[in-house]
Amino acid sequence: MFETKFGEISGIDIKLFTLKSKDGLEVRIMNYGATITAIILPDGTHLSCGFDNLEGYFSEDYKQNAPYFGCTVGRFSSRIKNAEFTLHGKRYKLAANNGEHNLHGGINALDKEVWEVIENSDKRLVMRHLSPHMSEGFPGNVQFEVIFELSDTNELSINYLAVPDKDTPISLTNHTYFNLSGFKETIEGHYARVNASRHLKPDESGVPAGEAENLDGLAADLSEGKQMKQALSGLETGFEHYFIFDKPLWQLGKIATFEHLESGRKLEISTTEPGMLFYSGYFTSNKLIRENGDQYGQYMGFCCETHRYPNGPNIKGAPGAITKAGETYTSQTIYSFSF
Repeated sequence: MFETKFGEISGIDIKLFTLKSKDGLEVRIMNYGATITAIILPDGTHLSCGFDNLEGYFSEDYKQNAPYFGCTVGRFSSRIKNAEFTLHGKRYKLAANNGEHNLHGGINALDKEVWEVIENSDKRLVMRHLSPHMSEGFPGNVQFEVIFELSDTNELSINYLAVPDKDTPISLTNHTYFNLSGFKETIEGHYARVNASRHLKPDESGVPAGEAENLDGLAADLSEGKQMKQALSGLETGFEHYFIFDKPLWQLGKIATFEHLESGRKLEISTTEPGMLFYSGYFTSNKLIRENGDQYGQYMGFCCETHRYPNGPNIKGAPGAITKAGETYTSQTIYSFSF
């Protein structure tokens, strides 16, 4: 495990940890926001959006755009409509940090916390964070844990554990953006396949209310595989779709494949989650650039947010939206790289 000081926040040291496979794939993770800052091939090519200095995550351009590069997000991923939900007859009001909605847990959510590192080695990094009762408006004290493991077959596994002392909504994910071309071009040249025949249809406010729509015949249908350029041409602002996977609930299964044909690089994703918010980066700011010159911006990176249903606390029957007191929330997502 290669550990360095990445910076300092309010007198607290922020550390950067490097996992490395025998093939030379590197994954760099900081304990601020349990954030993946870089995924680097042996030849030095970067495959993910991020920065090489802590200051990059605090620039005005980054804060205004708020792309959540590489962060662990929660307590509840994606949007909760009108920043409120009712549980056991009690109404909980959350921070409205995305218009009138709550996004990714609120203003000072898990992506803004300094996580405690409790285990680290060349292939494994474990962080935890205790979130207090009513943090960002959510009930219950919750002990969160995220485990990053990089295998010698170039599989990055992320496991999440959480134990609340009150019934509460929990939905965690990682928010890494990928570009298999190494940011030499947009993601339009990628070939994408997602094993989903349905998605959650957003309502008039842009947030799902529970209706599942068949994707057959829609531009967003990636079930048979499609070049991203072809798919994006039929979508006004690209993908921001929550796909419902065609696999048994909570079973680990391969759900998506992305290929950059020119370089031969491939990313395969497996998860235990019921679905994925697939975001193609239409609104990512063109002002964001890695220190090495990698240009980010519109369609320069795609994000695969494997998590529970968006707005799950307000959707009747949404699988796993509420974790009961004393029970353990679990989730696993695996990113498998070929290069």
